[in-house]
Amino acid sequence: MKRHPLLPIFLIVVVDVLGLTIVLPLLPFYAQRLGASPTQVGLLISVFALCSLFSGPLLGRLSDRVGRKPLLLFSQVGTLAGFLILGGAQVLWVAFLGRIIDGLTAGNLSLAQAYIADVTLPKNRARAFAIIGIAFGFGFLVGPAMSGFLSKYGYHVPFLVAAGLSLTSILATAFLLPGGKPPQPAGAAADGPGPGPGGRRLSLLAWGEYAQYFRRPGLTPLLLQFFFFSFAFAAFTGGLALFCERRLSWHGRPFGPEQVGYVFAYAGLLGVILQGGFIGRLVRRFGETALVTSGFLTVTAGYAVLSATFGIPVLLVAGSLSSFGNGVLRPTLTSLITQQVQNNEQGVVLGLNQSLFSVAQILGPASAGFLIDQGQLSLWALLSAVAAGLGLAINRAVPRPRSATAPRPAPGATP
Repeated sequence: MKRHPLLPIFLIVVVDVLGLTIVLPLLPFYAQRLGASPTQVGLLISVFALCSLFSGPLLGRLSDRVGRKPLLLFSQVGTLAGFLILGGAQVLWVAFLGRIIDGLTAGNLSLAQAYIADVTLPKNRARAFAIIGIAFGFGFLVGPAMSGFLSKYGYHVPFLVAAGLSLTSILATAFLLPGGKPPQPAGAAADGPGPGPGGRRLSLLAWGEYAQYFRRPGLTPLLLQFFFFSFAFAAFTGGLALFCERRLSWHGRPFGPEQVGYVFAYAGLLGVILQGGFIGRLVRRFGETALVTSGFLTVTAGYAVLSATFGIPVLLVAGSLSSFGNGVLRPTLTSLITQQVQNNEQGVVLGLNQSLFSVAQILGPASAGFLIDQGQLSLWALLSAVAAGLGLAINRAVPRPRSATAPRPAPGATP
């Protein structure tokens, strides 16, 4: 029986995200142990995205020429090296070096998205892109809990485990992922790099070509919504550990890596439940545009509640709201964006999407670190709420995208 091509990509993304989420709740505490201020913690998170902003489009374009698999392997090797350097850091600049190396070879997520676009039809793409969401949800469920537990044996131990997972991902890519070049459109030259469903990627410096996508009436609002969603999410995840350490306590002691890990794990559990069983049904029943609206509403409310959080029960309410919103927004916005362009342009807008995500990942954690450094804990959470609110305002102000999935009536007699 032929193996479904999404199965190995799911495994690869899960392992990659698991490695990432082991690091995420621990990195602020690890950096502070190396002498970092909250502002420097934010910059340590942001520098990865700054480097990936340059490397991502280049890796994407190369993957259109030589195939997704070789570039995935290259990116994963860079992640492995970054984790090893980060885990062995004794001074802060070495930690920055590990993040820079990881960022300069970053491309796992965008290459996985391009692979999904290669092998799925537009009508099935929202559920296919939900694979990324499921991987993030599973990673946020298991990775942070592992990080909190392993940090008891030394802050460097979780980084070494993340490196081991990265090596596992390399082996999965090498032996499980089907190779070959992206599918070519009819009439493509045999020796040409053809765009295919995964499409052609632009250089980061090709602003003139990027600009045309921001001038398209149906696409521009979606790109802006994706940016505001990404910024709010980046500021939230970049500052959550520092916020919890300063605002919350557990048995009379400030939150540490273990407690922060449990907070991320709770969000991951909700993400797995939502995207593992409900996102496809929600799309069929309500349509993608309506889901984007509800996602922005709940995530804005979640961040607003977080600003007034001083105890664990309210934190769980804020986490529940934001987890639903984030879990809905990523796959539906990505799907709507790809539906606004031709097949041979999908790689370009996915690359553009990833560039917007990288810009958000630069600005969000840096802003979060600065605000928390100034003692503005509530303002940090409200920053994410305002960004998500801007996304909601754009969503409500523009017409329904012409290619969006329409709401469908519930099935008749049987589920």
